[in-house]
Amino acid sequence: MGAAAEHVDAVVVGSGFGASVAAYRLAEAGRSVVVLERGRAYPPGSFARNPYEMSKAFWEPKDELFGLFDVRSFRKIESIVSAGLGGGSLIYANVLLRKDERWFVHDSPLPGGGYENWPIGRSDLDPHYDAVEKMLAPVPNPYPDLPKAKALRDAAASLGLEVFSPPLAVSFSPRGDAAPQPKQVIETPGYGNLHESTRLTCRLCGECDIGCNEGAKNSLDHTYLSAATHHGADIRTLCDVYGITPLPGGGYEVRYTRYAEGPGEDGRRARTEHRITCEHLLLGAGTFGTTSLLLRNRVGLPALGRAVGSRFSGNGDLLTFCMDARATTEAGGVRLINGSYGPVITTAIRRPDGVDEEGAGRGYYVEEAGFPEFANWLIETAQVGSQLQRTAAMVRELVAYRLKRHNESTISAEIAKLIGQGRLTSSSIPLLGMGRDTPDGRITLNDGELDIAWTSQTSMTYFDAMRETMRSISDSLGATFRDNPLWWTKRVVTVHPLGGAPLGRHVHEGVVDAWGESFGHPGLFVVDGSALPGPVGPNPSLTIAALADRITEHLLERPRSRRSAASIAADVRAVEPDEGPLAGSGTRFTEQMKGFVTLGETDSMTGWARGRQLAQRFMFELTIDAPDVERFVASSRHEGTASGFVDCDLLGGRLPVKRGWFNLFVAGDDDRTREMRYRLWFSDLSGTPITMYGFKVVRDDPGFDLWTDTSTLYITLLRGHVLPDDDGEVVGAGMLRILPQDFARQLTTFKGSGQTPVRTIGGFAAFFVKALRDVYLRPAPPARTDPTAAEPPASGPAATAAEARE
Repeated sequence: MGAAAEHVDAVVVGSGFGASVAAYRLAEAGRSVVVLERGRAYPPGSFARNPYEMSKAFWEPKDELFGLFDVRSFRKIESIVSAGLGGGSLIYANVLLRKDERWFVHDSPLPGGGYENWPIGRSDLDPHYDAVEKMLAPVPNPYPDLPKAKALRDAAASLGLEVFSPPLAVSFSPRGDAAPQPKQVIETPGYGNLHESTRLTCRLCGECDIGCNEGAKNSLDHTYLSAATHHGADIRTLCDVYGITPLPGGGYEVRYTRYAEGPGEDGRRARTEHRITCEHLLLGAGTFGTTSLLLRNRVGLPALGRAVGSRFSGNGDLLTFCMDARATTEAGGVRLINGSYGPVITTAIRRPDGVDEEGAGRGYYVEEAGFPEFANWLIETAQVGSQLQRTAAMVRELVAYRLKRHNESTISAEIAKLIGQGRLTSSSIPLLGMGRDTPDGRITLNDGELDIAWTSQTSMTYFDAMRETMRSISDSLGATFRDNPLWWTKRVVTVHPLGGAPLGRHVHEGVVDAWGESFGHPGLFVVDGSALPGPVGPNPSLTIAALADRITEHLLERPRSRRSAASIAADVRAVEPDEGPLAGSGTRFTEQMKGFVTLGETDSMTGWARGRQLAQRFMFELTIDAPDVERFVASSRHEGTASGFVDCDLLGGRLPVKRGWFNLFVAGDDDRTREMRYRLWFSDLSGTPITMYGFKVVRDDPGFDLWTDTSTLYITLLRGHVLPDDDGEVVGAGMLRILPQDFARQLTTFKGSGQTPVRTIGGFAAFFVKALRDVYLRPAPPARTDPTAAEPPASGPAATAAEARE
């Protein structure tokens, strides 16, 4: 790899609420900062609206999709997050609420064991809440007569619920002292705007959640990121980080893929690989992005501990619907709610927590969730039955005119009837709930992809209470209450995934300390929602930003390093190819072994036992090749090559073996012991090089142990690509076995090469059988003359094998 071409004070991964705040604070302090954002920039007017644009507005690079919405589906939960410059601020509903002071709980028991514990409190964040609010300038909805806002206030009043207008990070006025007015040019702040595009005040179109084409949202690209750019931050879009390696003298190397701005002639975007080194690395790629990076780099970051992936929460998100509300007047009819008019959220209802009121359960918020104006047409035309009835009525009237020979050329009224009155959309509103669900989910890797073990069952009391409040609101509006369709299977959709790299008091409880710095990896910080050890309760954006402000301020209190890139570049050992095989006839076969492994463990048996408990599987499928059987048999090393793949979710799924060695029946610790040795070079998904070293101990111990000896492989994982006969740092250990059905299949895979392939296979088999006979059928050693003398205890691999059999 050689020396890195670029070195900066800090690399910030992501550009959401935590990352953008960190980038601004560091750049403002004069630090050299590079921001790596996987998505692209979205200036005003660039968000998708028509079906063609919307079909490309999703994020999945392997399918050549580089759009805004990253939609995830897991076993018990769905999620929608953002991929773009500004992160979640591009598609959030603008609400900035502080976490309730008493909701920073300590030692709150979790159903499966452990506790939700916040090592920080409200007083720690209040100054940083102030700083973030000063930049994002949130204000309550200035249009109190919006029908949907009035509807929720009326419902709350009738039910005796606490209701208020939350602060919204939206520019309703062209400048701070002006009256609110739609579609006015917003005054540009002193730090400018990185898009260099005109911004207009909110036009109340309900499109906040799909990107504001007016630029009215005070999203992070218009605020923190523009200010960071003003102070010299280097912001790079379409840069997808995958690898992290600590450097020997401190600091980190970051590896990332950069996508081209557009597709090439083949319809695919070009991809280039890059490296950059830094003194401080700040991860702000969101709960999924940051946790995925940490899980994929477990070998390169061995001190992370077992809390990685823990404390996942959806912040209690739940979506329901109030449908077809009826007016309370004598005439009855539709109650106008007009959910698409205004910002997405204008009003909130708060329900207290058990820490506020004894016996209150877990607290939550309910907010109305508007929808875009154009969705009215989609919803109304989707009512097929009503649409057919209106169409049939219009046709009947026109036919009647003709049959009666009645001259009626004006049919405006009939067309109006065909369109309908928009009764459903004008009288319906979604309700969004969020609060203190149970943070007991766990994020893992499965086949190289994120997986989440989470269930609504441990939070069902919370969800039931929230649904009852939502149902009461719906009833008070004379509406029909509807769950979202996924709730029938007790699945939820979250737009606020949290946890995965939680704050903690020690490495067994969290991934990072109360200042967001990794236990065991100085200079590595987590500044996004993955650092939260539990749900925020209200909308979490402001709390994430305030936490990042606190973390970065603490970082800036440290002395600044002045090292150069050359002083921290790691040496890479070049490997010369082995001498090629002699001309001759060879043989090959395929072998598959399966077992369990644990990272951070050095003993194979212990690693296997713990890995089995945690279902941390490891397997390989190898083609063993002895290209010249004559030389293979004659050599004392009996060495062949191994190619194929390893498969381990801890390391990223199925990974190709880059180079492999196999030694059959080489001398062990004594003349009665032989070993089969394996050495495989591969890299995890982050690109971190790993060596798997394994051995089978073939030794004639009491009892019939030939099958155990030849089918049990003790393995260790070493950091780097370690040559044979060299030592390496052990980063994991475990044990693999050949299953009987796999062994039977292995026997069918033998193939010979050369002029006499059958004879070649026979020569290899004869060597194998002779080696086994020499170990298990050799004459017993002569009896000792001194009967009181004890046999010296076994040691080394033979001892390990004996312990396994016992």
